[in-house]
Amino acid sequence: MKRYLLPLLVFLVMAGFLAAGLQLNPRKVPSPLVNKPAPAFDLPQLHEPALRVTAQEMKGQVWVLNVFASWCTPCLEEHPYVMQLAKQPGIAVVGLSYKDQPEAAKRWLRKHGDPYTKIAVDSDGRVGIHYGVYGVPETYLIDKQGVIRHKQIGPITPRELKDTILPMLADLNG
Repeated sequence: MKRYLLPLLVFLVMAGFLAAGLQLNPRKVPSPLVNKPAPAFDLPQLHEPALRVTAQEMKGQVWVLNVFASWCTPCLEEHPYVMQLAKQPGIAVVGLSYKDQPEAAKRWLRKHGDPYTKIAVDSDGRVGIHYGVYGVPETYLIDKQGVIRHKQIGPITPRELKDTILPMLADLNG
């Protein structure tokens, strides 16, 4: 009888971990970068590759970094909400074209609209690695001092835009 207790106990513990894990929301993965300075980057602009986009030049204003790609289906799903976000006064929306071909990204933006103040090209994904990008789309809210205040994993939804992102941007801009 005792020889069955240990395997049963191990099974129950593992079942408990599985049950707890199934209750977690995969979009709520904590980011170690929230409340830390946004990683520096210096990348070519999508529309004018001779010009650069840097995180440093964004200091002094509230800005949003939206990581997207033309091959990303959820990016298309969230795109109308990024367009709404770009209409907010005092907010700069910067695009990070992630592991995409520049011509494909340009075609996608011509077709669906270009909400971005600037678009940085991260063709090899290195900047994405520094930002802890799990996949596209992801969106970062960055304050005037260059500190990441929020990370949105996955597409922006109307509810997240209304309940989380817009109020947080208003507070940061206030």
